[in-house]
Amino acid sequence: MYNVHHSTKHPTVILRQLISAPFIYAVIIPTLFLDIVLEIYHRICFPLYGIPYVKRSEYIRFDRWKLPYLNIIEKVNCIYCEYVNGFYAYAVAVAGSTELYWCSLKHQSGGGFHEPDHQKNFLPYGDEEAFNRYIAKSRRKIRKTPQKTTA
Repeated sequence: MYNVHHSTKHPTVILRQLISAPFIYAVIIPTLFLDIVLEIYHRICFPLYGIPYVKRSEYIRFDRWKLPYLNIIEKVNCIYCEYVNGFYAYAVAVAGSTELYWCSLKHQSGGGFHEPDHQKNFLPYGDEEAFNRYIAKSRRKIRKTPQKTTA
């Protein structure tokens, strides 16, 4: 693993880090916006679909900033990475649960495509019979689920 911290005293390393910092930290703006929109979707749509909530705490953890050997800049960087990387892992889990509900079909294999982990148990690509069985089973399950009514 490459550790940038061992050479941060060199002037060119510091300059490169300063130049790149605005580009790295600018990602926080769309990430916060996406986080808000995703959470609204998650809290409204998942109950409507009968999909269990994805637990944020299983994807976003803030703990590395507590390490006593990190300086303040390293702690801030750790908090940033914990949130941004954790959030995107959480977003993939929410999207994966949605994909399982709406379209649990694998992609066609080959061509260097990296199958997402959440698709490992999806239906095989091109298996129409398996898809039709799955849809029929899903519809039976939905019909058996009691619907809340409002008076």
